[in-house]
Amino acid sequence: MIEVNDIYKSFDDNHVLKGVSATFKKGETSMIIGSSGSGKTVLVKCLLGLFEPDKGDICYDDRHYSQMTLKEKRGLRKEMGMVFQSGALFDSETIENNIKFPLKMFTDQGEEEMLERVNFVLNRVHLENVNHKYPAELSGGMQKRVAIARAIVMNPKYLFCDEPNSGLDPNTAIVIDNLIQEITDEYQMITVINSHDMNSVMEIGEKIIFLKDGLKKWEGSSETIFKTDNKDVTEFVYSSNLYKKVREAYNKE
Repeated sequence: MIEVNDIYKSFDDNHVLKGVSATFKKGETSMIIGSSGSGKTVLVKCLLGLFEPDKGDICYDDRHYSQMTLKEKRGLRKEMGMVFQSGALFDSETIENNIKFPLKMFTDQGEEEMLERVNFVLNRVHLENVNHKYPAELSGGMQKRVAIARAIVMNPKYLFCDEPNSGLDPNTAIVIDNLIQEITDEYQMITVINSHDMNSVMEIGEKIIFLKDGLKKWEGSSETIFKTDNKDVTEFVYSSNLYKKVREAYNKE
């Protein structure tokens, strides 16, 4: 479990997070939603250890980040996988080398062992015979699957995704959503997704945290978000094409 305990984060006079608390559990896809400037990206970066909170603490399976040594923090980083919004693949490297990158950085595995692991995760994301291709030779959806393969190649305890469906068509986005949820359940990872895509919220939002102006304004699930009378939440999701249809369906139940 990840426990976020009353964290604050500012950049000069810009107070981005203002006492946010939350918990994220194993085998659960948790989504952080909110408009631009709400603090969701900064919260995810705090969870990744890229930013340290000015106040408060984050606890990873009973390990308090604020009490860790530098060596322990580096060890924690090895337990994390990250899927970036753009995919962040190395254009000049093959798919195989892209996925090997974390293994080369964080392990002392030999080539044969690394290749075995690369092929395993490629198979898990339903990609075959792409080892020697380059990112530009793959579709956007396939590139996202490669990014997921790279994120899980170290068998992480914690998976973080930043707008994983950005730039994808609706059908491909559903494939990516389902893949993330399947992997989360299969490997019992703690998965945290930063998103504004209400289709994803509906598909895999087992736990949803809504931020506004650096505050946690609401917490619930994909079912309860369409039933809530929380004004901040309804204003945020109202622009979604799904909102009216789904809310009407829930209200008829």
